[in-house]
Amino acid sequence: MGKSCFVATLLYMTSLVAAVAQELQRLASGLECQVAAEVTSSDGDYTPLWLNANRYGLSSLDLQNGYLRGSLERPVAADSSRRWGVGYGADVAVAYGFTSTFVVQQAFVEARWLRGLLTVGAKEQPIVLKNQQLSSGSQTFGKNARPVPQIRVALPDYWTVPGTRGWLSLKGHLAFGMTTDDRWQKDFTSQQSRYTKNALYHEKAGYLRIGPKNITFEMGLEMATQFGGKSYCMLADGHLGWVDNCSNLESFLRALFPSGGESLEESYRNALGNHVGSWVARLNFDYPTWNIGLYADHFFEDHSSMLFLDYDGYGHGEDWDVKKDNRFFLYDLKDIMLGAELQLKRCPWVDNVVVEFLSTKYQGGPVYHDHTYHNSDHISGRDDYYNNYIFTGWQHWGMVMGNPLYRSPLYNDSHEIKVMNNRFTAWHFGVGGHPACGLSYRLLATFQKGLGTYYGLYPDPKHNVSMLAEAQYAFRPSSPLHDWTVRGAFGLDRGGIYGDNTGVQVCVARRFMK
Repeated sequence: MGKSCFVATLLYMTSLVAAVAQELQRLASGLECQVAAEVTSSDGDYTPLWLNANRYGLSSLDLQNGYLRGSLERPVAADSSRRWGVGYGADVAVAYGFTSTFVVQQAFVEARWLRGLLTVGAKEQPIVLKNQQLSSGSQTFGKNARPVPQIRVALPDYWTVPGTRGWLSLKGHLAFGMTTDDRWQKDFTSQQSRYTKNALYHEKAGYLRIGPKNITFEMGLEMATQFGGKSYCMLADGHLGWVDNCSNLESFLRALFPSGGESLEESYRNALGNHVGSWVARLNFDYPTWNIGLYADHFFEDHSSMLFLDYDGYGHGEDWDVKKDNRFFLYDLKDIMLGAELQLKRCPWVDNVVVEFLSTKYQGGPVYHDHTYHNSDHISGRDDYYNNYIFTGWQHWGMVMGNPLYRSPLYNDSHEIKVMNNRFTAWHFGVGGHPACGLSYRLLATFQKGLGTYYGLYPDPKHNVSMLAEAQYAFRPSSPLHDWTVRGAFGLDRGGIYGDNTGVQVCVARRFMK
């Protein structure tokens, strides 16, 4: 009996080891490896806008910069035939002329069960409802800054709600994380202006899709919060002071459901953390030879611009802080990004055209007045998009995390971490095509009129033109260089917002598949 048990145990262990080895071999399959070298050379004040923007922060404003980059990724789609899947990736670069010499651009693991996806780590996420290559970028969840490490639960693809005959689908995500630019903030400011340490991060979004397959309407709400950690700033006496922001369990709940207030707030309490968000929508017409999408993105920083109204029924005298009347102050929908994307499916020379208009001048209006003992009117204007009086605003490593037409703090010669131009109008155009096998191109042109901010108006409006011409060639499978890709780009800025800059960029990459 003992001998039989031993043999059975040995056979079981052997089969277990074989199963584990087979599973490990499967997890090593589907690997995508890539190495790349990029060099940028410019003349002027900075690298031109479209040679550094919307690259997930792996870029530089220095006139001479470059990097060597290596990545390894197993996409979770490699397990698409299974009920569950595993993915992982690492993406690092050694750079010169950047904010860091060694950059961990991505490092993540993923697990999928049916349609749900759990991601842990830093991963580049695509923008939603807009063209990835031709759009100027989303206003809340853009692709202009380095990814924030986070724990993210998502329904990444639309799931059709049962019983709706395919007319209603939904997707979304929720995440908590922490920013990684503490040392950069401290060095950039030289501890002479506001910076933060150990700031926490939260984001969430939900999207609905309505309609049959060829005509659909998508709408969604995107929201994010910076909270917790410590905020440092210079006091009136010239000494460095700091505020210990709430980082307990309650703060996570108040970030998830905006409420409460900052530790500095007494009479006027808003919500804990720096809250930002967007209402987004897109109408699609899809036909065999063409597709057109019309979309909108309305950015907000508080109730006045999110709901277009705010409470304004406070009492007088001793009741100055008591809600007495059913009265509200209405705000206009003036700040918005409107876009159109045309896809020509049988015209490879020009297969995508994008036109966008952005206006951010209103921001709730030029008046901000909290109700007082003597005046009960409550007007929540002067929203100051992407900036915050406690946190360093909607940025990471000096680059805004939304649309790059908001001038990133990395441009500031004053070394203040704030957006100096958030009131502007802009027209943006993008054209792309694939005129030959392996060859693709894109052309971008942006015309912007900047007013500065409500708290730092330009003496006169500043105008700017930014352009990009980029071409990429992937060698054919029959070529000895079939794993290689070469990309070249020319960019320029002209005007008062980014200066007069001209630059070229060359990137050579090789991909390995396993």
